[in-house]
Amino acid sequence: MSNVILLGLVSLFTDISTEMVYPILPLYLTAFLGAGPAIIGIIEGIAESIASIIKLFSGIVSDRYGHKKRLAILGYASSTLNKIIILFSAAWTGVLAARIVDRFGKGIRTAPRDAMIAEAADKSRLGKAYGLHKGLDLLGTAIGILLAWLILAGFIFPGGEELGRYRMIFILSLVPAFIGLVILMFVKDNVQKSTGKTIAFNWKNLDRRLKLFLVFIFIFTLGNSSNAFILLRAYNAGFSPGGAILLYFVYNMTGSLLSYPAGTLSDKFGRKNILCTGYFLYGVVYTGIGLLSDNTAFISLFVIYGIYTALTAGVERALIVDIAPPEHKAGALGLHAAIVGIGLLPASIIAGLLWEWLGPSAPFLFGGSLAFVTCIAVFFILNTGGRK
Repeated sequence: MSNVILLGLVSLFTDISTEMVYPILPLYLTAFLGAGPAIIGIIEGIAESIASIIKLFSGIVSDRYGHKKRLAILGYASSTLNKIIILFSAAWTGVLAARIVDRFGKGIRTAPRDAMIAEAADKSRLGKAYGLHKGLDLLGTAIGILLAWLILAGFIFPGGEELGRYRMIFILSLVPAFIGLVILMFVKDNVQKSTGKTIAFNWKNLDRRLKLFLVFIFIFTLGNSSNAFILLRAYNAGFSPGGAILLYFVYNMTGSLLSYPAGTLSDKFGRKNILCTGYFLYGVVYTGIGLLSDNTAFISLFVIYGIYTALTAGVERALIVDIAPPEHKAGALGLHAAIVGIGLLPASIIAGLLWEWLGPSAPFLFGGSLAFVTCIAVFFILNTGGRK
């Protein structure tokens, strides 16, 4: 489990860095670079979709040639470079370039890292391993958000203009990013040389349940737009920029605290019930965000949103490793990440357009409806037998 802990710490520090920047980015874009919701949707959608293709090929390369650690190092280093680009960007196009670099890094590292976690954990404890990793990942997210809020609110480095505080956040975010890279050097890579007999990764060779599950994950993702829209919705409902960031902190702390228990429960009681509960809660959250504007209700919905993340983020990966052919686990993990990423481009564009055409409630009601459909579909898919 030492690799699982080390990789969790890498994600913790990397996410401190990333999430110091991510939750303030939509506010920075609208306040200082003149971008609206549609532009934010395009930025997020293009960045995530480019990353999605890389996630698939990174996973296939990892299975075929090994050297997962090298790919992970390249990926985490790219995400560090992204902060520097944002710091020197004077227009939203510069932020777009930075987000592409950041998502390129995430695309390179995601499947190899997840495969290293699978190799380091006992098969009967996969949910626990992925839950531990996701818990540390979300803890880093929560810490990064809290640091950003403390700086933006003037509790750290008080004084100075608002733009200066944004730039201070961009600069300080580089420190935990470098710490994460240093920790990654201590991870052991189980390099497996190709024998020349490796069966090529092929959609036709996947278990029927896995293929249907991935189809509905794509449908679900079409309503799962960037969290930037949730922050804008909170701001639109009357929260201050600092208040919106604190809501995001509550969501991530909830997910961090519950991811490990949720993964453990999935090992004991199966993945299906945990996942379906998660998708149902997502539908409740998005429907509530679309219909409600009361501050107390928003706080409760963000807590439930954290519970959804805990129930699904690690458990989905454990399910894929359970069902995928052993020689293609990185490829299957990469395919899952790619499908989610590909869906995020139309999802973010759809959300931006629905917001502008029908109002801020529309994208959330759309996303909630697709979540309920996915909940029902996954329940029946995982109830059926599979075929390798």
